[in-house]
Amino acid sequence: MAKFPAHTSPAHTWLVMIKAMQALTKYAVSSIQAAGLGDSEFRILEVLLHKGPLPVNTIGPMVDLTPGSISVAVDRLLERGLVSRKECRADRRVRTVALTKKGKAVIVPVFRRHAADMEKVFSELTASELRSLEDALKKVGKRAQTIN
Repeated sequence: MAKFPAHTSPAHTWLVMIKAMQALTKYAVSSIQAAGLGDSEFRILEVLLHKGPLPVNTIGPMVDLTPGSISVAVDRLLERGLVSRKECRADRRVRTVALTKKGKAVIVPVFRRHAADMEKVFSELTASELRSLEDALKKVGKRAQTIN
């Protein structure tokens, strides 16, 4: 195990990362909620916007929702007319979810606002710093997954 000075230890870095993530989340969620969406609804609509129609069981892991939670969230979006859900003819266990016109009309401006908000938050970083941060976070995330 590598030795780090106390002020740059992995435990301290984790605390800094958590505090930054809490602040980022609070900032991002406020504009998402102001648009009438919950966090999980936003994540589902955003995935469908960028990836197109997907099976429900594929969306869950992409947005970090359990099978039960993704079903409830999709049902809420379905009730609001923001998504459609169709059974696969070949395998009735598979249900594909897609954005409706109304859903696209809702998520496009919300996502644009979110992207602009994130531009503001990360504006203090150069492109190189942003790339380095992303690379470092990916390394840490992959390492955490392999040691669980």
